[in-house]
Amino acid sequence: VLTVAVSLADSARTLALAARFPQVSASVGAHPSDDGPEPTAAELVRLAQSEHAVAIGETGLDYHYNKGDLEWQRDRFRQHIRAAREVNKPLIVHTRDAREDTVRILREEKAGEAGGVMHCFTEDYDMAARCLDLGFYISFSGIVTFRNADSLREVARRVPLDRLLIETDSPFLAPVPHRGKPNQPAFVRHVAEKIAELREIPVEEVARITTDNFFALFPQARSA
Repeated sequence: VLTVAVSLADSARTLALAARFPQVSASVGAHPSDDGPEPTAAELVRLAQSEHAVAIGETGLDYHYNKGDLEWQRDRFRQHIRAAREVNKPLIVHTRDAREDTVRILREEKAGEAGGVMHCFTEDYDMAARCLDLGFYISFSGIVTFRNADSLREVARRVPLDRLLIETDSPFLAPVPHRGKPNQPAFVRHVAEKIAELREIPVEEVARITTDNFFALFPQARSA
């Protein structure tokens, strides 16, 4: 399990969980919508130097819930990318209604040097292709099982298998048949089953591929 931070306070909790449980690894970072203390690259580097931290994020841009002058959000994103490059740990990137700025900042800050994943991907294949060109992985959540997600399912059919990841985004976005309930890591199987159906391969093959991809992207994660 990779437990993902969404604030500086959350980062301390993810690291504590990873220290307690051998099967858990952690990320550190502040979500673009978090209204807590503003993280600096130096603070993120300090947190990421923990042996339990395998990634930096969740970071990125969210123009859906945030309006007005969002230069602060773009600067926050840059701080995370700079920290990731310094500690050589991958990024977990959130993007919503911010396609062009997300790709632009990833390019300007040379995020490909750190690598990472476009988590809970909901964009079109053009966006996916541009992120793939930067060396990023594309991760699908329970949304891919939703009835109105035909365009996303088309992206899931086309992403190269060696860049494909699956996730839950717990406790949100529970997949069908659990939609509307709190999500949990065990429900990732339903995402795998949908990907297997779309790709016309056995679910066991999806499990193997995405597990291999996970440890390729997060080599410091623990498999206990």
